[in-house]
Amino acid sequence: MNTFGRIFKIQIFGESHGQSVGIIIDGCPQGISVKEEDFTFDLLRRKSGAKGTTPRKEDDIPQIISGIYNNFTTGAPITILFKNSNKRSYDYNFKHHPRPGHADFVAFKKFNSFNDDRGGGHFSGRLTLGLLAAGVIAKKIISNISITAKLTEAGGNKNIDEAIKQAVLNKNSIGGIIECTASNMPVGLGEPFFDSVESLISHAVFAIPGIKGIEFGSGFNAAKMSGSNHNDKIINAGGKTETNNAGGINGGISNGNNLFFIVAVKPTSSIAVSQETYNFKTDKTENLIVKGRHDVCFALRVPVIIEAVTACVLADLLLLSNLIENEI
Repeated sequence: MNTFGRIFKIQIFGESHGQSVGIIIDGCPQGISVKEEDFTFDLLRRKSGAKGTTPRKEDDIPQIISGIYNNFTTGAPITILFKNSNKRSYDYNFKHHPRPGHADFVAFKKFNSFNDDRGGGHFSGRLTLGLLAAGVIAKKIISNISITAKLTEAGGNKNIDEAIKQAVLNKNSIGGIIECTASNMPVGLGEPFFDSVESLISHAVFAIPGIKGIEFGSGFNAAKMSGSNHNDKIINAGGKTETNNAGGINGGISNGNNLFFIVAVKPTSSIAVSQETYNFKTDKTENLIVKGRHDVCFALRVPVIIEAVTACVLADLLLLSNLIENEI
């Protein structure tokens, strides 16, 4: 449900317009240096305000409630909060007139209308703040591994600035493509069958709102290739390969080459363009004009979240691998 991981466990909580959002991290080793300023760089990468992002601006100051003492992890569960202060809930009245493409309809049905629908409630991208915070700590556990994610195109255009400019003029939204690479990977992370590297990363990535696709290495292009072209020739005893069509994974286990995958992010559901959608109160399909503050392209702020969840998965697998080795 809202919990993920076997050793490095994270539990996400909060609503977009509730008092706060945050994360509980259990299973984090003791003795890791963690200071408030450690979160600043990644928080700034996610922050709104740039062209194409929502005008909603929050301080996003991490409040460390538990699990860190004198700037070091204690081994106890870590709780980190982010207060919600810049809220305009009156712009959100979609429970009976759900936005097309949004979680409004399914949340209304699944929770019998008891769901908090303000700003998307528990389905909001604002909850990714908790994932980001967990990722900052996870990166410290896997400090030898470097993870980098970047937006490579938006709205089908590699000229991202031009794509954003056009979407703003159209009062519409666009999606994007994000590439993620983890370098200096060790050999042996991953626990087949169901806890393979691909399985766990996919699971975590799809927890990010708006993700619609993922592919590793050559991905869907592999279906067009022959085995002789797709197979990665091993060129040394460390497992380094001449090509990386496998994306750094064989049999669900990291092979020591760069972990590489691509993610597809959908366009923001909330747009200024008039849309027709069913209204439960009138029992009719009616025009809907979405008000409020929304991203034209929220893919702009997703790369750092991709890095965070990838770090959480790799930290969990590394701790699990160490546990198995110690038991043996």
